[in-house]
Amino acid sequence: MSVRMLAFMIIMPALWVALHAYMGKRLLRGVDGKLRRWGWGAMATLALLPVFGFVVTRVAHGAWLRPVQWVSFLLMGVGSLLFFGVIAVDLVRFGEKLSRRIRKPTAEMDPSRRGFLAKTANLAVLGGTGSITGVGVVQARQMPTLVEVEVPIKDLPEALHGYSIAQITDIHVGPTIRGTFLEAVCEKVNALGADMIAVTGDLIDGYVENLGPEVEALGNLSAPDGVYFVTGNHEYYWDGAAWCRHVASLGLNVLVNQHVVLERDGATILLAGVTDYTAGGQVEGHKSDPHAARAGAPDCDVDILLAHQPRSVFEADKAGFDLQISGHTHGGQYFPMNIMARLAQPYLAGLERHNDNMWIYVSRGTAYWGPPLRVAAPHEITLLRLVPA
Repeated sequence: MSVRMLAFMIIMPALWVALHAYMGKRLLRGVDGKLRRWGWGAMATLALLPVFGFVVTRVAHGAWLRPVQWVSFLLMGVGSLLFFGVIAVDLVRFGEKLSRRIRKPTAEMDPSRRGFLAKTANLAVLGGTGSITGVGVVQARQMPTLVEVEVPIKDLPEALHGYSIAQITDIHVGPTIRGTFLEAVCEKVNALGADMIAVTGDLIDGYVENLGPEVEALGNLSAPDGVYFVTGNHEYYWDGAAWCRHVASLGLNVLVNQHVVLERDGATILLAGVTDYTAGGQVEGHKSDPHAARAGAPDCDVDILLAHQPRSVFEADKAGFDLQISGHTHGGQYFPMNIMARLAQPYLAGLERHNDNMWIYVSRGTAYWGPPLRVAAPHEITLLRLVPA
């Protein structure tokens, strides 16, 4: 285990528990007796069970663990939703108090009215969290929808009009997603009849020795111009080099800062792939480099880069690519995570123009990570088609 991962596994659980202590203090203010004890017990469960599930996933395996993982990751989602609900209420309270003091500095709200409003707000937070969780679980467990996207390319040769690329990404086979889901996804992708298939990282959450059999369905993917894989950040949490070897053994073309040239009736596509944006500090020789990925390539009619994180777009633009295909953001997965994802990445979801020179498409992901929740960010299988600009 790397020092970075060890630090993460110490700092994040401590922060998570501290946030739940804060939430308990806010939500249980004015609550007495047995109800208060039950409330703190529930808050302790919300705080500690996700930490237990997260840690035990790295040190233990087996079918017995799956129910624990399911509950722990579900509670992770509940805890995060509850936290943002509490923060929203606190911001409203702060704004109301500030406004009242500006209007009438000596005014004080009646204590009984203040208590009633506080209890009402807390009940609203709890009710909203429960409702969003229910909707989110249902949406997350559905099969991903097909999203078809046309990408306009200037001076596109006629032979490449309608050239199709099927993309799947961010499947996260592991604690709550099993091989049966991936098998169904692969069947759906094959049925599209795409010219080429791209798997753009975050395939798994676990080691090869434990999840290797769960991803064998990848070997069933088939397309005339091949199936290509690039790593995401999660591969490197679980021995990225080993996963590259395993995915290659299933028949996929693993692009580690490399490229291939695809030909269609005399027209050519440069297809390059880079390792994850953060891979440089994880595996020697895996530093993400769009320039190296296209080094030595001939001039082609269309240059496409597979890169897990949208942040690769800046170097991809400098390297002269026409299109970058990415994932990583999950489209935010559920509010307000979309705000955090947008702050961390230059693009969140969909097809965007970058600097008038290139396009970037960011998938919302084919499954989910962590909490089995999706709200207002539907997961997808993507079919991109090249069309003349």
